[in-house]
Amino acid sequence: MNKKYQLLNELAKKGQTFTFEDAARASSLSHQSLKVVLSRMEKEGLIERIEKGKYLIIPLGARKGRYTINEFIIGSQLVKPAVIAYWSALNYHGLTEQIPGTVFIQTTSRKKEQKPEILGVRYRIVRVTGKKFFGYEKVWIEDVAVQITDPEKTVVDCLDKPQYCGGIAEAAKALQGDLDIEKLKKYAIDIGNSAVIKRLGILCDKMGIKIDIKPGLISGNYPLLDPSMHGNGILNRKWKIRENVDEKYLVE
Repeated sequence: MNKKYQLLNELAKKGQTFTFEDAARASSLSHQSLKVVLSRMEKEGLIERIEKGKYLIIPLGARKGRYTINEFIIGSQLVKPAVIAYWSALNYHGLTEQIPGTVFIQTTSRKKEQKPEILGVRYRIVRVTGKKFFGYEKVWIEDVAVQITDPEKTVVDCLDKPQYCGGIAEAAKALQGDLDIEKLKKYAIDIGNSAVIKRLGILCDKMGIKIDIKPGLISGNYPLLDPSMHGNGILNRKWKIRENVDEKYLVE
């Protein structure tokens, strides 16, 4: 077998994507020779570069530029660790009717390019502290294991950063889904942002969802219900939050 195809065969055994380092480990070529081989493979339509040092294997018979791979699989390769989150996870769990135009990835690692576009798909890499990086599960997509936030953590993340889910109204709609309220409350406390508890409390109130939140968890200042919108609105003294979103957009 041609050495080029031998290399491709070895890389394909490990999945649909690979890095330059993966290729180096799978071959005996020098650094420069490997760069030349990968460049030729790309020109021949055998692989496609998805970003610097990372490649997608194009199946035999498929046409380069016409073939793609599930965006969650690509997203999970852009940074380590990587978890599909926010609006993308809402959509995956059936908690929103909206189809986001961006794939949202949560990580604790720094990444220079925060908004890459790969094969026509936009990605948004969101860095969080280690304390906020929990509540995810493994799912299988096209025989590839991908980490994604579970339904309750997805909602809590959206309450933490509504700008990454289309606004607080999308988080409110998600609360109507099949969720474990006690787990939701625990996550809201564990994430370490008092604004999340307040947003959860006021939304549950408005939607008639019973949730027991201790008064000591809602002290302090008055954060915005939706920080992605302007700051006008009434002060809700029960939940110590500024209601800057009309209730008609929250409750259907």
